[in-house]
Amino acid sequence: MSGLKTSTDIGVEVRNRGQVPNGADTYAREKVLALISHVSEPVLSVRVKLTQAVNASTVRPATAQAVVDVNGRPVRAHVAASTMFEAVDLLQERLTARLARARRYGSRGPRGSGPDDRASWDGPGHEHRPHRHHMPAEERRIVRHKSFSLARQTPEDALIDLEAMDYGFWVFTDLASGYDSVVYRDPRTGRHRMASLGPVGREREIEGVMSVSTIPVPTSRVDEAVQRLHLTGLPFVFFHDTATGRGSVLYHRYDGHYGLITPAM
Repeated sequence: MSGLKTSTDIGVEVRNRGQVPNGADTYAREKVLALISHVSEPVLSVRVKLTQAVNASTVRPATAQAVVDVNGRPVRAHVAASTMFEAVDLLQERLTARLARARRYGSRGPRGSGPDDRASWDGPGHEHRPHRHHMPAEERRIVRHKSFSLARQTPEDALIDLEAMDYGFWVFTDLASGYDSVVYRDPRTGRHRMASLGPVGREREIEGVMSVSTIPVPTSRVDEAVQRLHLTGLPFVFFHDTATGRGSVLYHRYDGHYGLITPAM
């Protein structure tokens, strides 16, 4: 007899933050259980977080996040809505799409890194993402610094991880070139692109799924990257850190502050 758990055996962990309406956690648990019952691979764990903003003026005060561990591969979704029950419905819809992508590409676990769960991305096709909290530039601080060993992978695999985790960017070391790189969604077009510390050539496509940026990655200090992020208004900046000689990412978080991702030396 198999020792693998079925969807009915999985304990869906639901955490509430703020004044989450009564019954929303039960509703979320039932929605997610119904969703994972159609997943053919073993589901090892499910974590859901429901957050109701305290500020009544927030346009979409209800946010819902979920991370489903499918046979060792985390699949993530994050949405915002006017009401919590609407947010749960959107979460189920988005998680369904993420799981479908994971099934197509197998059960390999993520090998690079994206931002934490407070990272902000407001590009095309992400209209249900939470809005970034506005904070004056002089009050912003780098409140999250993640340092880790970048795994080597192909741009195609990096793109798979980007989509499975529902992030706006994914940092990795290009398997072929050995250069620190990032794949991301272009905020203007919503298309996938790649930038690398390697030599810049002509604009080209990788397997027809993403284009490679021809703009050289800026070389700067972290404080200069902060200024660039402020001046450009972009969700993140990928830069060649003069202090480490490696590729790093500075990004906006939903709480209005900054996060920094650097490769471990």
